Amino acid sequence: MRRLNPFPVALVAAIAALALLAPVLPLPDPLRTDVAHRLAPSAPGHWLGRDEFGRDVLTRLLWGARVSLSVAGASAGIACILGVALGLVGGFLGTVAEILAIRTMDVVLCFPPLLLALLVVTLLGPGAATLIPVLALVYLPGFVRVVYAGVLSVRSADYVEAMRVLGAGRLRIMLRTILPNIGGPVLVQLSLSVASALVLESGLSFLGLGVVPPAPSWGLMIAAARTTMAQAPLLLLWPCLALSLTILAMNALCDALRDAVDPQRVPRRRRSLLDRLAPGLVRTRPRCSPSRASPSRSRHRTA
Repeated sequence: MRRLNPFPVALVAAIAALALLAPVLPLPDPLRTDVAHRLAPSAPGHWLGRDEFGRDVLTRLLWGARVSLSVAGASAGIACILGVALGLVGGFLGTVAEILAIRTMDVVLCFPPLLLALLVVTLLGPGAATLIPVLALVYLPGFVRVVYAGVLSVRSADYVEAMRVLGAGRLRIMLRTILPNIGGPVLVQLSLSVASALVLESGLSFLGLGVVPPAPSWGLMIAAARTTMAQAPLLLLWPCLALSLTILAMNALCDALRDAVDPQRVPRRRRSLLDRLAPGLVRTRPRCSPSRASPSRSRHRTA
């Protein structure tokens, strides 16, 4: 495992710390309304202004991060635990366990993620308690297939056969021998799922099928800011900016994890800040190796 790039780790940790410390920070109540000061601009004590009900925007941004990240993290964590268990059992035991674990996930994959989430939330009703299992179901097949493919690639390895010869049980081999050797792709899939669940949660909240008002959520803030966009356009900017920066940070963390855990990946050059936040956005011209120098230049140097 290579050295992990500390920049995206620090960025994601800072966002998570702000969300966790929201209750202890000296900020106003996110649910307290003050209609007399609705749509008020930024002022001391209310640095990002107030919304259409007079609530502090900065406070609701931090509490919205707490709600959105908790829903996304919980759903991705549940999907990771269940997916690792099903993938290990299906890949290592095979036969009936493989059919039950893998083919069931193929059925779930037949439904588009957003359509499946909309269907379940419409039937069960909106709310964070409904979103978490729904998003976990949406991202469960990805973990199962990643773990299943990893198990298939290592279950016939020499160190696995050595554990069998030594008399280790199936559960011990799966948890102590196979799982640590396929943990890298699982971590990458986890970071991808958290970022994707964050977008899906915000989209469902925007449609009124996610977090229930007056609880703060980035999707709810974006939906509410549309009605007052002409009077206070910054109310739409702040939640969109917070959501975009968080997604970029999660993508950068995923990219750093992939670089760290992939043993066959060629080390990259030192990248700029923009390339770290948005990998692939800025293209660089490849450098020509000395062996690929043009023949004319070689003849010129020889002469």
